[in-house]
Amino acid sequence: MGVRLGTNLAKSDFDMRYVEVAQEGIARLKQEIGADPIAMDTAIDGADVVILAIPDTVIGKVCENLIPKIAPGTIVVILDAAAPYAGHLPKREDITYFISHPCHPPIFNNEKTEAGRNDHFGGIAAHQGIVNALMQGPEEHYDLGEKVARAMYAPVARSHRCTVEQMAFLEPGLSETVCASLLVVMRQAMDEVVKTGVSYDCARDFLLGHMNILGAVIFDEVDGVFSDACNRAIEYGVPTLMKDDWKKVFDRDEIRASVERIT
Repeated sequence: MGVRLGTNLAKSDFDMRYVEVAQEGIARLKQEIGADPIAMDTAIDGADVVILAIPDTVIGKVCENLIPKIAPGTIVVILDAAAPYAGHLPKREDITYFISHPCHPPIFNNEKTEAGRNDHFGGIAAHQGIVNALMQGPEEHYDLGEKVARAMYAPVARSHRCTVEQMAFLEPGLSETVCASLLVVMRQAMDEVVKTGVSYDCARDFLLGHMNILGAVIFDEVDGVFSDACNRAIEYGVPTLMKDDWKKVFDRDEIRASVERIT
């Protein structure tokens, strides 16, 4: 993520300073961005914004050393809500915590270029939405935080604002616990069909094509309805595949437990 964001930020109007300790990271920083890292204490001296492009599992440890050193009024940008929601950020009332996360390019888009169509992650050529939360700090800091986020994740189609807790419901709740899990099940289902003698290419084309049209109807991309046969299959399929209480994954206690596992 440091290289992904750093590449975009290097093209922005911001005056950037980079911190990196791993030899592989230092080599990538020089090769892909053309920059050399500097010491952390030097980097944060006079900085308006400090971005933590580091894994959720080490944010708490890094912040123990970093946060006491930054100046009052500094905006600290975190790229995921997990560590903030889990309480791993040190308490300091005189700084701002701003969280921003990409939505990633949507399945339904109108990208005109090949680079855009092939940018599945985002931040290169495809437009994507972003989600932001001002965890603490003055309201006027939201605008600067959002400006940084738009530069990091460019090109950005839409910017959404929510709370840190709502971001936790989005991820890991919606995107990983539910979406990623169900997509893995769909891939496993495709593999079961391949075992019957259907070719991999045939099964993949059939599944992805149906994901496209079924998804377009279900998620209001097109105005359409399913056949009676499809509706009957759904009425049978949902209770067969899903536990009756599956929505408990969105209980606050479940979300907190999931975040604790991640961090």
